[in-house]
Amino acid sequence: MIQLDAIDKRILEALQSDAKLNIKELADSLHMTKTPVYERIKRYEKEGIIEKYVAILDREQLGSSMVIFCSVSLESQKLEQIKKFSCAVEEIPEVLECYLMGGANDFLLKVVVEDLNAYHRLSSGILAALPYVSQIKSSFVLNEIKRSTVYPIAKD
Repeated sequence: MIQLDAIDKRILEALQSDAKLNIKELADSLHMTKTPVYERIKRYEKEGIIEKYVAILDREQLGSSMVIFCSVSLESQKLEQIKKFSCAVEEIPEVLECYLMGGANDFLLKVVVEDLNAYHRLSSGILAALPYVSQIKSSFVLNEIKRSTVYPIAKD
């Protein structure tokens, strides 16, 4: 784990809230000059603390208003089956997140589609046809209470 000082943490918190902040604005808010702030950000990128910069889109304005969590069980938990399923699910654009789980189900998928018919086509035609799938259980989101991309950064 990389050691972060208080300034590092403030920079990372600010960038998580608004990655489009320019160096001058960020430096001014920290009462610093631009060069050390720029060098710190470049270090975060080089060390992999910052993986990439993205735009967060409003899915409803794009026509994808339905969020579903799918619990997927495989025929067995053999490593080969897990790898084949994992590779296959990476190719499905409607699957936003996929986690290998411990417990009752093998995988948890977060899926976004336009409506129930689109989900039926996806679950029956694509997900059920993935390698080694034995069962899919779906939970439909009724109301999104909290959604965040901001990771909490431990305070000193």
